[in-house]
Amino acid sequence: MHFSNQQRDFSSNGLSERGGIVAYFSMEIAITPDMPTYSGGLGVLAGDTMRSAADLGLGLCAVTLLHRKGYFQQHLDAHGVQSAEDQPWPLEKILELEKALVEVTIEDRPVMVRAWRYDLEGVTGHTIPIYLLDTDMPQNDPRDRELTDHLYGGDTDYRLRQEAVLGIGGARLLEALNYDVNVYHMNEGHAALLTVGLMEVQLGGDLTRAISERDTQAVRGRCVFTTHTPVPAGHDRFSMEQMHRILGPEVASLLQRMGGCHDGMLNMTYVALASSRFVNGVAMQHGKISREMFPDYAIDAITNGVHAATWTALPMQALFDRSIPRWRKDNFQFRYAIDIPLRAIEKAHAQSKQNLIDAVAERTGITLRSNVFTIGFARRVATYKRADLLLTDPERIVHLAEKFRGMQILFSGKAHPHDEPGKKLIQEIFEVAARLESDALKIVYLENYEWRLASMLTSGVDLWLNTPRRPFEASGTSGMKAALNGVPSLSVLDGWWVEGWIEGVTGWAIPDSDTPEYEVASLYQQLESTILPLYYGNPEQWRTVMRSTIALNGSFFNTHRMLQEYISNAYYPDKGVTVSSAALEPALAK
Repeated sequence: MHFSNQQRDFSSNGLSERGGIVAYFSMEIAITPDMPTYSGGLGVLAGDTMRSAADLGLGLCAVTLLHRKGYFQQHLDAHGVQSAEDQPWPLEKILELEKALVEVTIEDRPVMVRAWRYDLEGVTGHTIPIYLLDTDMPQNDPRDRELTDHLYGGDTDYRLRQEAVLGIGGARLLEALNYDVNVYHMNEGHAALLTVGLMEVQLGGDLTRAISERDTQAVRGRCVFTTHTPVPAGHDRFSMEQMHRILGPEVASLLQRMGGCHDGMLNMTYVALASSRFVNGVAMQHGKISREMFPDYAIDAITNGVHAATWTALPMQALFDRSIPRWRKDNFQFRYAIDIPLRAIEKAHAQSKQNLIDAVAERTGITLRSNVFTIGFARRVATYKRADLLLTDPERIVHLAEKFRGMQILFSGKAHPHDEPGKKLIQEIFEVAARLESDALKIVYLENYEWRLASMLTSGVDLWLNTPRRPFEASGTSGMKAALNGVPSLSVLDGWWVEGWIEGVTGWAIPDSDTPEYEVASLYQQLESTILPLYYGNPEQWRTVMRSTIALNGSFFNTHRMLQEYISNAYYPDKGVTVSSAALEPALAK
């Protein structure tokens, strides 16, 4: 599996004459709402990162897979039973096909890989090229033509083949496009096989050659790795048999010598850890957990963010344009939201809430009320996220709704097609919702959670709820989107909320506990004793919390700040420069 016939030495790790390129690799990237090339938080984070890179004029390009048939379209019947269908999309109308063609060997078969390009434009007109890899070509074996069809589809064989296309194929594609890459950023371990290509070049194409410390350091000097998974089971692992059969004996031997095998398996996280000079978790707490999981490696933390202009609803955008007009280029300007009149914030949120109510009516036929306290819970349906925690004591929920002036709870989220416990959880929520239906209480589950619905929910509800089982939430970003829209959170102290929580100022915490019963009691106590009385009894103070949420959390938990941290700490820590966008021009001109 030859990356190049020409040996090149990457030891210098300096800025190139063109200013240097960062190549960002991610299995999924949420590029536009019309391209179902993402499943959830990882892809949305990647897309938000690209949007901030475009806004900030960073010399960066991105590589992902095409996902011709998307993730999946979710359908829920009257009982909450989930079914799934493909999401084909008109890629020829959205993307431009590149002429470059590269080859990757998989199971001793040559697999041809091409790329489609999407040019993502920022607020200043700077463009970030995103390359979506595609194997659906007549010259490929029918099995290989399907490798870029589905995101997270198929078995582990399918996944390892996909990761070879992404990592090895992606690195070769950038070389074929004449990119001079200084830094390769692996967003999660899916892209770790790009290090194989880099090591192969360092070894002059001779995979049997001994790896010296100089070779290792040369590759490490070019790689940055972000891990998103706080539990060992979440890291991609493959059997030694799969590694030898799919990648070939020479690459398998190389991966073993590079330190990529652990506990008798190929472990993509260890591949990336062993070949990266900078590794980070995605929140302060996640950094601590990652250091405990991988004590032999130095692991930093850069807390995630969201792209403010993407996730701020139009009514709130209009308010910010009037009050803090530079906010799109400089997200720290949200700090000055503390001076926006409370009535203006309330009016903008009321418009967003009405937009959500209208969408719920259109999708479900259910009429919600704008003057009723509304809770939102929407994310990927995995059991550790505990979507049903709020409904643990149904009678208590009914009591709260009747004691105050009503309550509305909106759920949404997809369970992976192979996640039977997750799909069962959706059905249980449907059952409780039907049983508790009353004038005072409405519980609605909205099907097919995606970009547009997420934006309406995070901007239109009154409170954002997050109840993961600690410490399984690496970061989470939905509450950050809510914060930009003045929606406070009620959350378990995990992920980003450890940093964003100021009790009664940006939202409220569900105290730490090893027993779910205590967490449930605390959740209900916060609603009954603090949150609902404040919302219904002291609207002026509630609006103050909304404003503080924007000023304190919106100004920090954004991808503009996050990306500047990557530039300063990960990409070019010794240069003290922002990478010039001029570095992209030769490749874009091709």
